[in-house]
Amino acid sequence: MAKIICVLYDDPVDGYPKSYARDGLPKIDHYPGGQTLPSPEATDFQPGTLLGSVSGELGLRKYLESLGHTFVVTSDKDGPDSVFEKELHDAEIVISQPFWPAYLTAERIAKAPKLKLALTAGIGSDHVDLQAAIDRGITVAEVTYCNSISVSEHVVMMILGLVRNYIPSYQWVVKGGWNIADCVARSYDVEGMHVGTVAAGRIGLAVLRRLKPFDMHLHYHDRHRLPDAVETELNVTWHDTVEDMIKVCDVVTINCPLHPETENLFNEKMLSKMKRGAYLVNTARGKICDRDAVARALESGQLAGYAGDVWFPQPAPKDHPWRTMPHHGMTPHISGTSLSAQARYAAGTREILECWFEGRPIREEYLIVDRGKLAGSGAHSYSAGDATGGSEEAARFKNK
Repeated sequence: MAKIICVLYDDPVDGYPKSYARDGLPKIDHYPGGQTLPSPEATDFQPGTLLGSVSGELGLRKYLESLGHTFVVTSDKDGPDSVFEKELHDAEIVISQPFWPAYLTAERIAKAPKLKLALTAGIGSDHVDLQAAIDRGITVAEVTYCNSISVSEHVVMMILGLVRNYIPSYQWVVKGGWNIADCVARSYDVEGMHVGTVAAGRIGLAVLRRLKPFDMHLHYHDRHRLPDAVETELNVTWHDTVEDMIKVCDVVTINCPLHPETENLFNEKMLSKMKRGAYLVNTARGKICDRDAVARALESGQLAGYAGDVWFPQPAPKDHPWRTMPHHGMTPHISGTSLSAQARYAAGTREILECWFEGRPIREEYLIVDRGKLAGSGAHSYSAGDATGGSEEAARFKNK
């Protein structure tokens, strides 16, 4: 029987919810483009409940224990004395979420000789050293598309929040003020602005579709160009380099995976090529941006605003400069873990596990690494290598 370690974020500070704001979720059968939602043989949870925290257990305990497997769920993931590290030595499967990632570095993989499957409950498997997984023949899978629309909605919210100066305006209300001039001194309309996405995959394309009704000028860079019909439909301009795109954009949104080619892509040099006073939104991965260069760009006015919900490492240390830099709209990594998204990625995790234990093929679109090479979505979106360097800094969050 297998041992499965599942690393999830902590429950709410007031305890696991006994009731919810809404009674259920809208019915969705497929994603844009036709891909069907996860289709496990069964589920043991109520859609719309909190599944991504420790007590939620992704709705998996009944299923896994009925098969005789050992199921360990923890939020304690960082440092040599963590539950994750102590339990890893005989684990066959590790399940983790991008929002509270269990970093599977080469060192940790070397300590886990029985490890066969690294499963991301969500999308984005950069917390796994993909090169080490390739070398060891470990399968890496994720629930492709499960929360792509969730993230695209978050991107649009953050763009509007930055440009319209929403957060400082809200804070004036909380403080009891009516300071209209203070609120609008940094407030603009998005109408007529040029917005570009770095990558136009499932998330980036969804962002473009949602911004088109705002009468913005749309741009994108991607190594896979969109079909002519889509470019015509959206009246979107393709750029063959990121540098070419960002110099014409008032708003840039980053929607590409993290891998060695995109690590620190937005460094001091790249930021200097953007329009002065542009806005940058990053819901992809924190390590795509140079942490200190972003803070300096906000302080100098090169950037008018920066928003996102991705940091490096995660959780971010309490002294991370993005917590205190000016004109930011940062949130914890939440864009892809709405209650709506959780129902989909919990079901997708169950589907992948059913396939694994029953010896059936995992959906091609769910595969990142398989049989010693990049596969499925991994072959389309990633490059081989490692982007986990520095992840040990996450231990500072719990030690401070």
